[in-house]
Amino acid sequence: MLSRPQPLVHRRVYSQAPQAVYAAFADAECLAHWWGPDGFRNHFHVCDFREGGEWRFDMEAPTGQVYPNASRFLRLRPAEELVIRHESVPRFTLTVNLEALPKGTLVTWSQQFDDSDTAAALKPMCEPANEQNLDRLAAVLAKSHELKSHA
Repeated sequence: MLSRPQPLVHRRVYSQAPQAVYAAFADAECLAHWWGPDGFRNHFHVCDFREGGEWRFDMEAPTGQVYPNASRFLRLRPAEELVIRHESVPRFTLTVNLEALPKGTLVTWSQQFDDSDTAAALKPMCEPANEQNLDRLAAVLAKSHELKSHA
């Protein structure tokens, strides 16, 4: 029996409340703006943000290369947890936990690939890409907070 690979786990503390972090996932326009590594753009075809809902989009690399993605929202617990199943290759499950802190949110981003070979092959690319994704989320949250502060 093949052993299950270790997940790629990233943690980040944001100064915004869990509800604001969750909202950055729940709002398709916002999600399209920050999802993915640096320089990538998203073109959403379907973003049915509900448990069991389909999420299909193309990620466009800075080179112009297009990467089709098909996912499904498996579990959505507002301000607590999101579980997203990436159904296209490479197959993985992304679990995002949101833990309320006295002044913000601890985000734990855990990417579990289906098999060890894929995990090993993609780890050198995914680790920095996941950090860039969290950086882009931070920028969107900061901008959103800034806009609300000035309203």
